[in-house]
Amino acid sequence: MEPVVIKRALISVSDKTGIIEFSKMLSEQGVEILSTGGTWKLLSQNGIPVTAVDSYTGHPEIMDGRVKTLHPRVHGGILGVRDKLEHVKAMERCGILPIDMVVVNLYPFEQTVAGGASISEAIENIDIGGPAMVRSGAKNHAYVTVVIDPADYGVIVSEMADGGAVSFETRKRLAAKAFRHTADYDSMIDTYLSKTYLDEEVLRLRLEDGQTLRYGENPHQEAVFYKDTKITEASMASAAQLGGKELSYNNIVDGDAALEAVKELTDLPGAAIIKHTNPCGYATGKTLEEALSAAWSGDPVSAFGGVIAVNRVVDTGTAKVLAGRFVELLIAPGFDGDALEFLKQKSSALRILQVGNLAGRVKETFMLKHVTGGLLKQGRDNALFDKWDVVTKTRFPDTKQKLAAFAYKACKHVKSNAIILAQEYQEGLHRITGIGAGQPNRVDALRKLAVTKAADNLRNEYNEAGKSIPTSQFPEFGEFVMASDAFFPFADTIEEANAYGIRFIVQPGGSKRDSEVIEACDKFGIAMVFTGMRHFKH
Repeated sequence: MEPVVIKRALISVSDKTGIIEFSKMLSEQGVEILSTGGTWKLLSQNGIPVTAVDSYTGHPEIMDGRVKTLHPRVHGGILGVRDKLEHVKAMERCGILPIDMVVVNLYPFEQTVAGGASISEAIENIDIGGPAMVRSGAKNHAYVTVVIDPADYGVIVSEMADGGAVSFETRKRLAAKAFRHTADYDSMIDTYLSKTYLDEEVLRLRLEDGQTLRYGENPHQEAVFYKDTKITEASMASAAQLGGKELSYNNIVDGDAALEAVKELTDLPGAAIIKHTNPCGYATGKTLEEALSAAWSGDPVSAFGGVIAVNRVVDTGTAKVLAGRFVELLIAPGFDGDALEFLKQKSSALRILQVGNLAGRVKETFMLKHVTGGLLKQGRDNALFDKWDVVTKTRFPDTKQKLAAFAYKACKHVKSNAIILAQEYQEGLHRITGIGAGQPNRVDALRKLAVTKAADNLRNEYNEAGKSIPTSQFPEFGEFVMASDAFFPFADTIEEANAYGIRFIVQPGGSKRDSEVIEACDKFGIAMVFTGMRHFKH
């Protein structure tokens, strides 16, 4: 298809961003402009030649403007096939002029209902004529340019600068965008009215920019990454890749887990190392270099081949922590020039993602989980504690509260059943040393995983430092905090904790046997806090 020279445009916009400048350009190109209501008034006031639609149709706007563009001279001008003789004759017979461009955006229905409008106000903000014109222009994109987004004005101006024509490639792109726009608009109305009138929850997803991945979790599975363009917080969807191989399905899943975990660490430089969606390293530091080193030391074996997210701009010192270490993906708010160069030279395969500021976490969003035959929807787990209730005779010292909060943050991001052992490795700085993840019971999560891993890590540190093991019953976890993502159904986990010298426990509470669990803690002199908030992660 050839470029189409724009001779006549119909402009009717609710969002008037840039419309004066755009209309001036059209007028300077000799384009005749038709317009309605507020748009016609605005253009007239700014000295732009414009013809009112009711003057063109010969029929006045009626019913408070509900009926103004629903007229054959409007839709015939948009829908007429220019090289079909039958259509051309009909247009001539009815006095219909071709309309080559439709510049329309719709009544702000979404903003209206989001602002708590009444049902009558919402109904009045359901656009009828606008979507009809947009759909007509998009259907006839072989001849008509349809523009629904002020962001596209610049492209049109650029193309029309030489001869006043718009290319077929641009018309195709804008037509697809227009149909997406009206589909989204109708979806918003459906969702609102279904809830308001029928008390039915309707979920309609609006995800764009589907990116075909090499494969899914396994090579025999197909995969596509769809992005929610409305979410503005730092995410895998909005990240800019600065280096390395193409992202895989598993990179994206683990990268999301790493980002969500490190967003919890706001006060100090922090790092999260993820392996198969579970943190295997999690730490804070006085510097980002210190935090990443501490996170890696939490489980060096598992950290190999992991995905890392940090909460500060990566400097050269931080980058050099990864020297000689295999990492799949590194995510950060940004990178110093020298650090980025070092990382690229370290490995051409290392995927490097820049996500911008980690602040501004969106609170009112939801999560979806697919099950065969449907989707589960829930709010994001953005909270941490509901209360801080010391339930034991032994008081929980104030000096351990920050460490307990750190351990509990880690619990949120570990697969249930989750047990965390956290330590203050320097004054005011914390790291995870033992993690028990994804076990059918909490005793195994503690005994077979968290304690064993913590003991191994501490032994390795003593050996590397040339230190002797301090006690015959090494390790002694008396200064650690143990965190559990959910309550203890029995006192057996407390008995196991005591066997390893654990003296501080944080958990949500809420078991029928809480009294037995508390009694066991009192028997062993363990201090325990109930938070009142569970953090299952399946």
